[in-house]
Amino acid sequence: MKIRDDHIPVMFTKSESSNNEVMFTLADGQTVSWCSDNTFSITELRGRVEPWLTSLFQSEHLSLLVGSGLTTAIQFEATGKSDNGMGNPVPRTTYAEKITTAVNKSVEKNNRGVANIEDYIRVMNDLLRGLEILEKDEEYSALKIELDGILDDFALNITQIENQIAISEENKRISAFNKLVLFLMSFASRTGTRERLNIFTTNYDRLIEVGAELAGLHLLDRFVGTLSPIFRSSRLDLDMHYNPPGIRGEPRYLEGVTRFTKLHGSIDWLDSKGDIRKIGVPFGATDIKPYLSAPGLSVDSTNIMIYPNASKDRETAEYPYVELFRDLAAAICRPNSTLVTYGYSFGDEHINRIIRDMLTIPSTHLVVVAFDDKTDRIMKNYIEMGRTTQISLLIGADVAGIDPLTSYFLPKPSIDRNTIRMAELLKQRYEQPHKPHEDEDGGGAKS
Repeated sequence: MKIRDDHIPVMFTKSESSNNEVMFTLADGQTVSWCSDNTFSITELRGRVEPWLTSLFQSEHLSLLVGSGLTTAIQFEATGKSDNGMGNPVPRTTYAEKITTAVNKSVEKNNRGVANIEDYIRVMNDLLRGLEILEKDEEYSALKIELDGILDDFALNITQIENQIAISEENKRISAFNKLVLFLMSFASRTGTRERLNIFTTNYDRLIEVGAELAGLHLLDRFVGTLSPIFRSSRLDLDMHYNPPGIRGEPRYLEGVTRFTKLHGSIDWLDSKGDIRKIGVPFGATDIKPYLSAPGLSVDSTNIMIYPNASKDRETAEYPYVELFRDLAAAICRPNSTLVTYGYSFGDEHINRIIRDMLTIPSTHLVVVAFDDKTDRIMKNYIEMGRTTQISLLIGADVAGIDPLTSYFLPKPSIDRNTIRMAELLKQRYEQPHKPHEDEDGGGAKS
């Protein structure tokens, strides 16, 4: 953990509970000014973390970047198991060995540590374009069939994850969704004088959309329409306002509105006749294929917009992702901006580059919340970015797991003006009066 005035990350471990309260012990060699006897309770830790996050969450600009860790956490809460669907396929075509070699080189170049299915899809797409240019029709057809099968399996895996959550035991499912709602509302509870929260995610599933629906949040994205929304490049700063009864003048911001961007696409985004459309696939549907055959679409799994997609045209491959990443850069690379990452392992160099650019602005701040750092990518980027005073860390299952996070460390998930007013009144009435110095009245020292 590194927050507030910590100069370096503080390491500690969970110890035996005392008086039914979770206790922590500083690791050997660790000394901090806020802990005198090397042990502290989770309540004491909360008193240090929660006010700090509360102040950061009320920055002028606030963004949340969600990785696969959120899906893993909610799936585990609901089902007791987790599978993020990012396993590696085994190429079987003539070029299987060259594909694997190219994937490993790409992973090493981008410091990703371990390859995943996205790396294989990217390399196989590049190879498909090359085979098409060389007019090697037989090899092209064989590789395309294999890639289509990989995309089918990948989309099926994601829908199965959603299905497992949707049909899990009722009590566990309700508990998991409640924690998801608390998580989202802790970020989205911003007063009308602050800019809207920006949520970015690299996930393909619709877990955030479900959580927002349960929480009553309005998500603003680039899609326009109702039955089959279409992606629009012309981003207008659309918002939701209301007119207070009996008050004339400018309308006020409607609470519970958030801007939402899926950086890597989604399993319900399709490339149909040159347009990017969002189709109505229910959360928990076991298979997406029946929805691909709707009249007017006539598409297959290769048209699902997951990054990098399987389209052969390079311009199509870059669209709409170039627009989405531009939104990320525009949202976070501003003064007085705070970016919180949750469940993001810093494995995408194109995102890391934007975060590094953000930290060149002195008034920005990065908060990294992660269940673990097994690949050591988080700490490596923390050191390489060099802006340690602008970075806060909260890493480890006992503090960054969805349960302790929503129960102890995230700010109160509501805009409670009454509590704010009460705190101000108590401060005014019961705070010790200020005693002026002898020469404060301007008359100098008394004789």
